[in-house]
This record gives sequence, C-alpha cells and structure tokens, in this order.
Amino acid sequence: MDIFVLLLSIALVIALLGLLCGVLVFWRVPIIRDKGNSTSSVSIIIPARNEELRLKPLLESIVRQQYVAYEVIVVDDGSTDRTRELARSYGATVISNELLEDGWIGKSAACWAGALAAENKLLLFMDADTVFTHPDSLSNYIASFESMRSRGILSLQPDHYAEKWYEQLAFLFPLIVMVGMNVFTIAGNRLKAGGSFGPCLLCEKEQYQQVGGHAVVRGAVMDDLALGKAFQEHDLPVRCFGGKGIAWLRMYPGGLSDMVQGYSKSMASGSTATLPLVMGLIYIWMAGASITPMMLVASGFSSTGWLGVSIGLYTLYAVELVIASRRVGRFVWWIFPLYPLLLVVFILIFMYSLYLSKRKGSVQWKGRNINV
Repeated sequence: MDIFVLLLSIALVIALLGLLCGVLVFWRVPIIRDKGNSTSSVSIIIPARNEELRLKPLLESIVRQQYVAYEVIVVDDGSTDRTRELARSYGATVISNELLEDGWIGKSAACWAGALAAENKLLLFMDADTVFTHPDSLSNYIASFESMRSRGILSLQPDHYAEKWYEQLAFLFPLIVMVGMNVFTIAGNRLKAGGSFGPCLLCEKEQYQQVGGHAVVRGAVMDDLALGKAFQEHDLPVRCFGGKGIAWLRMYPGGLSDMVQGYSKSMASGSTATLPLVMGLIYIWMAGASITPMMLVASGFSSTGWLGVSIGLYTLYAVELVIASRRVGRFVWWIFPLYPLLLVVFILIFMYSLYLSKRKGSVQWKGRNINV
C-alpha cells in the first residue's frame, strides 16, 4: 500500500466516524404538539433597543393569539427610533430600562425591569425578532408548560428563516446552537441542558424570583444560558425544545456586518455551555465534513476507485445537512452541495469571535461595547 492510498484510507475512517457523530449528536428535536387551551395568564416581556422594524411582526402575531390572557411589556433600552410609539400602538405597556448600571448588560437589565413590572403568574421572555407561527401558538406553549407541572424553564429555539444569501451561508450557526445544548443527542434528557434558549423562555414568576432572575446573571453575555444554569442550581428543570409550529425568527436581516457581530458576540462564550463529550462529537463531525471534500479532490489523482467512494461520502454529508436543516428552519436546498463553503464561513466567524473574546475583550453591539 503506497502512502497516497494510506492517507485516503485514514481520511475514509475519519469521514465515516464524522457521519456517525453527526447522527448521534443531532438525534431528535422535540417540538410542542397541540396541547389545547390554557387557563393561566402570562406577561410577555420584550427587551427592545431600536427594534422598530423587527418588532412589528411580533406584536402583530401576539394580538392574534387566542385562548390565553396576556399582557405585553416592551422594555425600551434607550431606543432612538419609533420603538416606543410602535409598541404603544399595539396596546403594549412600555417602560424604560432604568436599571442599567456598572456590571449590568442591557438585555439582562431590560428583562429584569420587565419582570419587576409583570403582573401575571407566568413570564415569557421573547426576543423582538421572534414571531408566533399560529393564533394558538401561545396557548399550546403554555399548556405544554403546564403539562410539565409548570416547573423550571421551557425554552424554544424558533424556526430559523433565512432569506438573504449571507443568512443562507450561516446555516451552521443555528445548527450548532441547538446541538450545543446537549439535549438533542441520542442521550436526550439524560444529559443536562447547557442552559436555555433566549428567543422564547417561559417560566413561573415565583420561581424566577426564587432563583434571583436576571439579577444573578446581570453581567452574562449569554444571559439565557446563565439563567438556565441558575434554575438548575436550584434543582429546577430546564427543557429545550424546537420551535417548529410555535415560533420563527430571522436573526440578522440588517446585513452581513450585523450577522458577523451578532454571532461573534455569542459563539465563543456560548461554546462553554456544551459538555466535553458533545463538543468532541461536534469536532469529529466537523473534521469528517472538512476532510471529505479534500478526499474528493485527492481521489481524482487516484486510479484505485477512490473517486466513487469520495463522491458517495460527500453526498452523504450533504444529505445529512439537508435532514438537519428541516429541524432547524427554512433554508434553500442549493447551499448543501456547497457545504464546504458553510464550514469556511463558520470557522472564520468563530475564529473572529475567539479573537474578540481573548485579545480584544469586547465587541460592538447596537452602539454599545459589550465585554466578552
């Protein structure tokens, strides 16, 4: 066996292991089924900073909700656009984020201010770019939480809708966000969740106050992960579900720069919530996915039938990503035959995130410097 065939054989083993790890690490995503009507009332808390354009679809989807009593509290975090006026036009209570002091990050302070003003038994924290899918989404969400005895947190990662080309190329980010929560592996809930999802986070007000709420995670860049861990430290469960059929979002419709800064703010910090075992499976999958296109190129110089094997492996990785994408959101099919480009985009932004966190120590986000 010459050295060329030996290297291809080693690459084949890594690629096959990567395919297996991809299956194991993203085994199943539970979603909320139709649970019927709920009798509980909920306070929907939306932190907002210059969200005039993105807030309207959410508010429109809220006013269409049926079978549940709710109040909407929009916490204005120093907006300079028409965020306040828009929120009031939909009947929301608007308060100012006046708690921002040294040691606080804006979103945590806004969520805490909203929770203090809330009058209902349940608290639902929602990002301004999230939208309910159906008129009964909120009722089903709350009823599902009640079926779990209303303990701890029930958080959802909304379906990720991608429209612009750069959103399509960022597919691996929402995928890794979900995989990195530990509980979507073949082990399921036998592994502890790495925290909670931020776009839709539902809990009881009494339990929220018991753990200290956002006040105990005031300086956390990833407040959702930190709040989930605070609940776990009080022996309260944290459940993470996919949001299909309940809510959807577009993360960064504002442009490529927004997307890079947004993911750079969160990726390096968020990776610490992933268990070493799960992180190892992710690394093996990425190694296999990276080495397969190299095999495809190298096998073109081989006369031993490696080209067919490499094409088969490449196709299997593309199919694996197509299947995963159906659980994450809506993406166009043509990006998956180009999946090496997705890997390049992910690695470049992740390395930039590491640079910001380790060398620069901060990132610009919505006009503020955030220490990462």
